[in-house]
Amino acid sequence: MSDRFFRNEMPPFVSETTETDETLQTSKTTSEPYSLTTLLSLPYQTLSSKFQVSAFHLKQLVVRETWGSSGKRVKDYTLYTGALGTAYLVFKAYQVTHDSDDLNLCSEIVKACDSASANSSRVTFICGNAGVCALGAVLAKHTGDERLLNYYLRKFKEINVPHDSPYELLYGRAGYLWACSFLNKYISKDTIPSTHMRSVVEDVIAAGRQLAHKGRCPLKYEWHGKKYWGAAHGLAGIMHVLMDMELKPDEVEDVEGTLRYMIKNRFPSGNYTSSEGNESDRLVHWCHGAPGITLTLVKAAEVFEDKEFSQAAIDAGEVVWKRGLLKRVGMCHGISGNTYVFLSLYRLTGNVEYLYRAKAFACFLLDRAQRLISEGNMHGGDHPYSLFEGLGGMAYTFLDMIDPQGAKFPGYDL
Repeated sequence: MSDRFFRNEMPPFVSETTETDETLQTSKTTSEPYSLTTLLSLPYQTLSSKFQVSAFHLKQLVVRETWGSSGKRVKDYTLYTGALGTAYLVFKAYQVTHDSDDLNLCSEIVKACDSASANSSRVTFICGNAGVCALGAVLAKHTGDERLLNYYLRKFKEINVPHDSPYELLYGRAGYLWACSFLNKYISKDTIPSTHMRSVVEDVIAAGRQLAHKGRCPLKYEWHGKKYWGAAHGLAGIMHVLMDMELKPDEVEDVEGTLRYMIKNRFPSGNYTSSEGNESDRLVHWCHGAPGITLTLVKAAEVFEDKEFSQAAIDAGEVVWKRGLLKRVGMCHGISGNTYVFLSLYRLTGNVEYLYRAKAFACFLLDRAQRLISEGNMHGGDHPYSLFEGLGGMAYTFLDMIDPQGAKFPGYDL
């Protein structure tokens, strides 16, 4: 099992210190100015500036490799592994710097993604054309281009969810509903009316109840023949999205009951199965296992104000601390994504120990990731510059570490 992750040998907690003259002198006389231990003790303002410098450097690398080297042609338009992920990263950088060049570059990339996704039947935010239209509309609002805003909103509202669409986040109905919520947050509250979303919500609830057959778990879903539990393809992701919808009382009960079922049936270790009946306790990823489920439990604790969900989130966070230093860099199944577990717990509890743990994971990446990748001891991702598998995700995480209270997992937390 341990070959999937690095042993976490970082201290449980390190208090911040003031940089001394000796520390500063060390930084001037060594090629590697800060050890991991020293990074963890730096004042947050100093550490934040280091995250920002590294993030901007990585952003430039990602843009060059995914946009510039392709001759500005898009083959993969998705947020997950494609050019839309680069645009999302650049937009995040714009939110930090307010540099109009970033906004213009982002708009240019989205325009190319719009052309590339013209014949796509996928309707989700992360892997479909709904993401292109939604991000395009938000960018148009920022640039003040009313014509372009109306164009992207019209295209979004013309999207038809195929009758045979699955229900999960990456490729299914939940991913479409998330895109609706994204627009309502960043454009205006009723950009996509709840009446428009209601028929999709009813389909999701009805399908979950039908597969559950009045069993102990109120809602169940299948994707490729498996009843997944995780954020990407299963219960956690679907429940996460449903909590943003206007639900009837009995539907709220089903969402709560489904989450309680998952908590009750977690592994003795505190981790969660990847799919119903799977006894393999090995995956600690956003897509499968404790990390993505922690984010959903944090949201449940905020929405339902229930201590059972907050305690379950804290318990799952312990799994991520012990086994979450994955030998991969990305958002979906890497250290970048797992960092958000502690950022979400910090937001929920205000406990600085969770901010420290987020710092620890992010500092591990800052200090060692690129060296470990070059040595072959860490997987850089099948798409090494992408948002969900590669260095794009690391850059995004570093940008979120600048303002940890506002940090949200891209394409999942709103």
